Amino acid sequence: MHANQQGGPATGNAPTTYVAAGSRRWWALVLLGAAQFMLIIDVTVVNVALPSIGRSLLLDRAALTWVAIAYTLFFGSLLMFGGRLADTFGRRRIFLAGLGLFTLASVASGLAPNGTVLIAARAFQGIGAALLSPAALSIVTTLFQGPDRSRALGIWAALGGSGAAFGVVLGGLLASGPGWQWIFFVNVPVGILVAVATSRIIPPLPVERHVGGIDLPAVALITPAIGLVLYALTSAGDAGWLSVETVAPIGLAIGLTGAFIQRERTARVPLVRLTMFAERTLAGGLFVLIAASALLAGTFFLASLYAQRIIGLTALETGFVFAPVAVALIVGAQVGSRLIGHAGGRIVATGALVLVGLGLALLARVPTQGEAMVDLLPGFTLAGLGLGAALVTAMTLAFSRVATEDSGLASGLINTGHEAGFALGVAILSSIAGASLAGSQGVAGFQAAFGAGVVVAILAAAVSILFLPADRPTLAHRAFAH
Repeated sequence: MHANQQGGPATGNAPTTYVAAGSRRWWALVLLGAAQFMLIIDVTVVNVALPSIGRSLLLDRAALTWVAIAYTLFFGSLLMFGGRLADTFGRRRIFLAGLGLFTLASVASGLAPNGTVLIAARAFQGIGAALLSPAALSIVTTLFQGPDRSRALGIWAALGGSGAAFGVVLGGLLASGPGWQWIFFVNVPVGILVAVATSRIIPPLPVERHVGGIDLPAVALITPAIGLVLYALTSAGDAGWLSVETVAPIGLAIGLTGAFIQRERTARVPLVRLTMFAERTLAGGLFVLIAASALLAGTFFLASLYAQRIIGLTALETGFVFAPVAVALIVGAQVGSRLIGHAGGRIVATGALVLVGLGLALLARVPTQGEAMVDLLPGFTLAGLGLGAALVTAMTLAFSRVATEDSGLASGLINTGHEAGFALGVAILSSIAGASLAGSQGVAGFQAAFGAGVVVAILAAAVSILFLPADRPTLAHRAFAH
């Protein structure tokens, strides 16, 4: 592969950039995107197949819950560690290690003879994903610079929502066809193909972080803290926000986070330099990302249940109905990626969130005797356009001033924001819609939850216009002051 490396090893504040030549950068993006897409659909594809898994392996509701969340907990809690491993030991190396582990764990999941083995295999899938995902995004931001990076991030941002919709369709097709095992086996040829092609197309990228290794005590503090928060948010909808199952994990997570911050203040080579968060582009980008991810996941969750419980669609029919929403997310991400360089992140993020609010306002009017194409799809599609633009703006802002040596960690932070946002959105909106989900209040709960989404979108837009920087992102690596 023809490439050029600009500059030598990173010293001081001078960032090193690596720019791949020719069209192979875009082939690399296809490979990395395919791997990321596989990780995303693995969430919804399993959720659709849970009834079939339960019947086949004789699992109760509690065991099925762990089949669903074991992946998410290990994935979300280890992302920062995975990102720093990529910075320290090489992005391509960690990407391939994560891909290999995820693929092997997928085989074990499909072959699982009982619930215990399946839950353990799902946990290893999550560990593999936590290595793969931040390394992949870090490679993207290293290979692409300038306007090309904005376009590449637009494609990356579109993977989230489109993957969620595709996972519903694929899960329905496989679970009702060859069997639930194939929702895992389908990952195997994809993993092997991506691994072989990656070795040919993506070269070993420069390792920027040479001194000090990884702050393992900090990892031991922040990893369980994130996992506890994700667990609490996942269980809050059923257990209640003031239950011991919710409050105790969050309280313990706060304590661990406080200890983590104190550790990072005194560590010689910290896992996360806390001064990174003083950069408004990173802090603001993470805020928009969490808000948009929460609205995306919460809206998909509510709209799917409304389509199935009120309108009477099957899970597979729901997936096909939501196909235009996936297209809207892709279009929104591409339009947003082109507008950022002209209007700046503040304007695009604010406008995108207002558009999301308008779409959710339409959804807040869903009737008792609704039709998907009339009452659900217009508002959801409009929200999808705004969410696509908001996600790519958030990612572009977050990366705009990140030093190359921290690109893996920044990718881990961004992916952690995604996971936290997803869990938060589903937890809050499902709690508000609780009466309707239980079947005791018609559509009033759905209307209230979508209305709450409007409030969240408008508040996020107000915060964006007040606190995001007005200048246009540079779309290239820059070093933080140490």
